Amino acid sequence: MTPRAVPIELDGRAVEAVAWGPPPDDAPTIVLLHEGLGCVALWRDFPALLAQHLGCGVLAYSRFGYGQSAGDPLPWPPSYLHDHARDVLPRVLAAAGIGRHVLLGHSDGGSIAAIAAGTDPRCAGVIMLAAHFFVEDISIAAIQAAGVAYRDGLLRTRLARYHRDVDNAFLGWNGAWLDPAFRALDLSPELAAIRAPVLAMQGEQDEYGTPAQLDLLHRVVQAPLETILIPGARHAAHEQATDTVLAAITRFLQDNSITQR
Repeated sequence: MTPRAVPIELDGRAVEAVAWGPPPDDAPTIVLLHEGLGCVALWRDFPALLAQHLGCGVLAYSRFGYGQSAGDPLPWPPSYLHDHARDVLPRVLAAAGIGRHVLLGHSDGGSIAAIAAGTDPRCAGVIMLAAHFFVEDISIAAIQAAGVAYRDGLLRTRLARYHRDVDNAFLGWNGAWLDPAFRALDLSPELAAIRAPVLAMQGEQDEYGTPAQLDLLHRVVQAPLETILIPGARHAAHEQATDTVLAAITRFLQDNSITQR
């Protein structure tokens, strides 16, 4: 399936955005929200697979500071997830002409989806992969280890292939997560505000979080909810257990009449 560039500019700053499948006027759009070190390119073939399996449109974009999007001045505040969900994401959707949509977020992107979903009645569903709703010790330890790997150079070299300003991407994310104020993150109120159906998945061996994240959903989410712990998968279950993730998403969208395929 051939991707097409979607020109978006916010406040004079370019946002890298790519779409697959039918346009927003012809079908619901799945909006992909990438992880803390992700971007459009790092979704790899997942957007095309979604569009092919589901018959929906798919939009992936790189947040400011990531991929080929414009930079985002350092340091990033501990509120950066909320800031994007509330101030930037709605303008991206408007610029891309997207109405009825599904938010599909991975890791940080899942957190952004959780924050945004309860504020937009056009959101028909929420899919979260390895999302963070509160901060765990395992998350901090993994992010500290990533900082060591970045300073050693190997991680920086790998990420530099995908990000125009790799220091902006890495240091923004790493610094915000390791700010002591970030420990106060608690998305329980935002989760309780969601009215669209929710599907949350997590790898059983996720190195950035534990099933306690899924447990919180069962305590606070009032919308229809399905959670799946995927055996053998780590933090990027959509890469490590692609067939399982695609099958779960397909069933979720069909069961909730979001797509008829």
